[in-house]
Amino acid sequence: MAETPAVRNISDTALWAAYFRAEETKRPDALFRDPYAERLEGGKGTEIVRTIPEGQSHAWAWVTRTYLFDQFIREEIEAGADLVVNCAAGLDARPYRMELPGNLQWVELDLPEILAYKEARLRAEKPRCVLERIAVDLSNVGQRREVFASIAPRGKRAVVLTEGLLIYLAAEEVASFARDLAAVPCFERWIFDIHSPRLLRMMQKNTGKALDKAGVPFRFAPAEGPGFFGPHGWDTVQKQGLLRVAARFGRPPFFLRLLAKLPDGSAPPWERRPWSGVCVIEKRRAARRG
Repeated sequence: MAETPAVRNISDTALWAAYFRAEETKRPDALFRDPYAERLEGGKGTEIVRTIPEGQSHAWAWVTRTYLFDQFIREEIEAGADLVVNCAAGLDARPYRMELPGNLQWVELDLPEILAYKEARLRAEKPRCVLERIAVDLSNVGQRREVFASIAPRGKRAVVLTEGLLIYLAAEEVASFARDLAAVPCFERWIFDIHSPRLLRMMQKNTGKALDKAGVPFRFAPAEGPGFFGPHGWDTVQKQGLLRVAARFGRPPFFLRLLAKLPDGSAPPWERRPWSGVCVIEKRRAARRG
């Protein structure tokens, strides 16, 4: 019999991410606490980490990504965001673990199987805001446009999240997705993670090979960095490199902490070295009027 791969589809990567959140929560110096992560990964995330090449080598990057998303989400809510739209929400438990306004609208979008799995494990828990889950295949353009349109009336100032999603898409798919988000009047800000071409090539040589077998290869890493989104109606507001932030907390290996201390040159970091970060972009004013 053929051996079942550790990662069977893109939804399994959510179990992988939940494992890292569970491990971080156990630390006395944790950057965040997710008491639901261990229940959500259910042992499958542990299996993935142990099976995939270098599956645990970059825990610091996964954890720092979550930390930065948390920080940026708080800033957006403090600035007046009344709707959060989490695209490919996976096993994210922020509506349960973060301190949030009770009247905040939070919508999770993902495939029906992963949402059903999550619902079953969190059924006894109460979210801290107004939470709704909508099953949708975001790769289906017609489906997502219909769902986006149905969500739009629920808030005046929405922030969109895509954590751990874009790297699995082709550039033309990301561009189409960006245009669809920009077309929704209340979708004003977008938080996402992004990788440099050089880092993508490194990832494809080891961990990426296991994901290739599952049909979820690493793909998106634009040479323009967050500037990729400019022609599609978005301007960069802020960006934080994962390595620099993680080094502040002493998380990466020593040699990477030394790399983080290198001075910035005139070129953006994604053009000069392996780089990944979390970015906040804002819909261009002309796109808002349109």
